[in-house]
Amino acid sequence: MKTNLLNFDLPGLTAHFAQMGEKPFRAKQVMRWMHPGGVADFTDMTDLAKSLRHKLLDKAEIKVPDLLVEQKSADGTCKWLLDVGTGNGVETVFIPEDSRGTLCISSQVGCALECLFCSTGRQGFNRNLTTAEIIGQLWWANKALGVTPKDERVISNVVMMGMGEPLANFENVVTALSIMLDDHGYGLSRRRVTVSTSGMVPQMDRLKDVMPVALAISLHASNDEVRDHLIPLNKKYPLSQLMAACQRYLAKAPRDFITFEYIMLKGVNDEPQHARELIELVKDVPCKFNLIPFNPFTNSGFERSTNERIRVFREILLEAGFVVTVRKTRGDDIDAACGQLAGKVKDKTRRQQKWQLVQG
Repeated sequence: MKTNLLNFDLPGLTAHFAQMGEKPFRAKQVMRWMHPGGVADFTDMTDLAKSLRHKLLDKAEIKVPDLLVEQKSADGTCKWLLDVGTGNGVETVFIPEDSRGTLCISSQVGCALECLFCSTGRQGFNRNLTTAEIIGQLWWANKALGVTPKDERVISNVVMMGMGEPLANFENVVTALSIMLDDHGYGLSRRRVTVSTSGMVPQMDRLKDVMPVALAISLHASNDEVRDHLIPLNKKYPLSQLMAACQRYLAKAPRDFITFEYIMLKGVNDEPQHARELIELVKDVPCKFNLIPFNPFTNSGFERSTNERIRVFREILLEAGFVVTVRKTRGDDIDAACGQLAGKVKDKTRRQQKWQLVQG
């Protein structure tokens, strides 16, 4: 079986090349061809020795997921369903804006955390993505968007906010982050790469020490009672532990604040009292809030908060001195908005079947 070189960051590729009897600079050359160059054929890597090209053709490959479906929203958002084998597909979303282009990347096939408001969570869980399948989404999007090494960068920001819980696939995600940040890879700034987590506290501490990038917390509740219901993981790592982990992370974070994501669910977490509880909860954590109008999906059981309720909620936080944004819904006409990604999941957990039985 050939080795997929997309699974290696630069240290890993250097070690792999050393085992092949090759010098370290060869790994840097191949990294540049693979990632900013977008080249998958070793014969096109013209500054490599012919002997090395023949060796790579025999023993290695650069393999990215194949495209299953491409959709484009009326607002310019693009969504790609990529084949990761055995009947599974993951979704990757590109969101163009005037000042930046953001790629939302998946880390797992499905998700095991069972957050009630998330379509991905309802699909069950199959497996973790490999590093090649994670970084392959960025590689693929660059090609799909027509990017060449001489072009101005189209994808300026990457957010690990697609299907799955990134920190539950820690090693593969960290290796992919290393490639994103490497000057021989995609050369992205730590400030422009964001990992979103539902609150896996031990893994947050590990990320702080090995690969501190911008951090977003899927908070979605102002007290443990509501969060226990929405995000079962909260029963293991309650809000007090999560806030302490956020404070620890800031010691090495590239930004001096944590972003708290908060989905606005009608009658669940959108009362003025919830906003006041949030103020008390995060008083010791430098942060900003990103309020997210709920994006409905079939049989979700939730409704979007009214615009007026979102306005009042935002005003309470603003008056307390917080930076607050309300996320503009993008790509909802192609189910590419926050919480809507579902992909194709051969569910090992049988969660979809159980949910259908509960629904009657």
